[in-house]
Parts: sequence; C-alpha cells; structure tokens
Amino acid sequence: MPTKFQFNLEYFLPYVFNGLRILSILIAAYLATLILRRLIRGLSVYSVRMMMKSGGATDFELEKRSQTISGVAKKAIVTLIWLIAIIMILEEMNFDIGPLLASAGVIGVAIGFGAQSVVKDVIAGLFLLMENQLRINDIAVINGTSGLVEELNLRTTVLRGENGTVHIFPNGAIASLSNMTREFSYYVFEVSVNYKTDTDQAVEALKQIAAEMMQEEPYRSAIAAPLDMLGVDRLADSAVVIKCRIKTLPSKQWLAGREMNRRIKKRFEEAGIDIPFPTRTLDFGDGLSPGLRSELKQIVREVLEEQNTPRA
Repeated sequence: MPTKFQFNLEYFLPYVFNGLRILSILIAAYLATLILRRLIRGLSVYSVRMMMKSGGATDFELEKRSQTISGVAKKAIVTLIWLIAIIMILEEMNFDIGPLLASAGVIGVAIGFGAQSVVKDVIAGLFLLMENQLRINDIAVINGTSGLVEELNLRTTVLRGENGTVHIFPNGAIASLSNMTREFSYYVFEVSVNYKTDTDQAVEALKQIAAEMMQEEPYRSAIAAPLDMLGVDRLADSAVVIKCRIKTLPSKQWLAGREMNRRIKKRFEEAGIDIPFPTRTLDFGDGLSPGLRSELKQIVREVLEEQNTPRA
C-alpha cells in the first residue's frame, strides 16, 4: 500500500527562515539603494548651492559638474550594495564563500596582469572627474570625433554624434580632448565683402545686427556679451575678409551663429553690400586678330543665350 504523506514542519522550517532572510536581504538592498540615491541627490543639490554662494562659475556649469559626479557615485555605490547582498545571500544558502573569495582573489590577480588597460582607463576617468575636464551634456571633441557627452563613467566616455551615432572611448585611450562648452562658448565667423565696399559700413551693419539680436528672445538669453569685432582679418584674392565672434552661453553658439548668418545675408542685400564669389578674368592681350576676337565674342553670346533659354 502507498505510504501516506506526512508534512514535517521541523524539516521545512529552516528553509522557510532562510527564504525569509534572503527576501529581507533583497528588500534591504533595494531600500538602501533608494535611500542612498536620494541622499546623493540631496548632497548634489546642497553642493551646487554652496558652490553658487562661493561664485566662480555659472549655475549651468555647476549643475553639469554635480550631475556628472553624482551619476558616477550612484553607479559605484549601487554596485557595491548589490555585491554585498549577493555575498550575504550565498551565505544564507550555505555556500562556503571563503574558498570562493580566495579563488576570486587569485583570479583577480591573474586578471589584473592582463587587464592593465582597464586600470589605466579607471585612473584616467578619475582624473577626468577630479580635474573637471568633462561633464555630462558638454559638447566635446575626443580624438578628432565631436559629439554630446551622454555618459561619463570611470572606464569609458560616451559621445552622441550629430547624426545620432554613439561613440564610446576608453578613458585611457583619450589622447586629445577639446571641451567646446566649458563655462562659455564663442561663435567665430568671417564675412567677405567686395573690394569696392566701404569696410566701415559693413562693420557698422554687423554691429547693428548683433545689437538687435541681443534685444530679442531666444538670442538675448543665449548671448553673453556684445559682438567682438576683430576687424579686417585679411585681403583675399577676390574679397576683403572681416572677422568677428559672439560670446554665448555653453552650447548656444550655433543658435546665435545661424541666426546671425541669416540676418547678415538679408541686411547686406538691403544695404547694397556685395558678398563676392570667386571669379577669374581672362586677358588675351593684344595679340588676337580682329577676326578671332569676333569669333570668341560670338561663342560667348551663344553660350549665354543657351543658358537663358528656358528648357522644355
């Protein structure tokens, strides 16, 4: 006859207690993660306020630096909390973690010899943070590649290119770094005018355009200083080149620059200021016979008539 099943509470009770302890560890780790995240967020806000009182940087710059440091700190602390939780859970499941930790140490030493580049990346990432070289939401050029800094980790830096491409750089491999949006930015541009144009008139028109933009939104809040007129930069082959620059808030230089270009084109047309394009004059000298000169003129007339004739 089949034996009758008997529920032995004493047999299952230790497993129930182990399960409850594991559940409590998971809940405690989750709650610790939430609390520490809020604590870091509060410390970040407090540090920004203290730095604002001491001065030396704009609110936007302080916010970016605080966001970058707090983001790295959150990742490191969350990883540490859950690593401790996993070790405690393994103990509750009666795993002997002593040999496991010892073997992990031996494996870590072995891996360390082959992972020197990782250590180099982490050290370089620490210096990026401590020296405030780069922050999240900065626009930077790293090793010749430009983009928006989306992530700044201890080991890698992530850029988002203008076309949406994500570029990932190990911090130890960053050979050149150009931060285009630290504290302020400049939009540097050149305007070419005809040699017959009065350069003083062109300079005055540029100043008027910049002054008008500083009275209108959204450009008034983006431009940090009046137009910096650098003057006549050079005498090119077919134009006089005037160089200027606009000081703006970080990452606002393209907003102001594109609008400036649009208004320059429109204002110069209204004022009769010619923006030249490259031309070339052919001088045949006096050695052409009257007959050949007439033939050349006729060819030019036919080409011009063909260009002006509407196509079906």
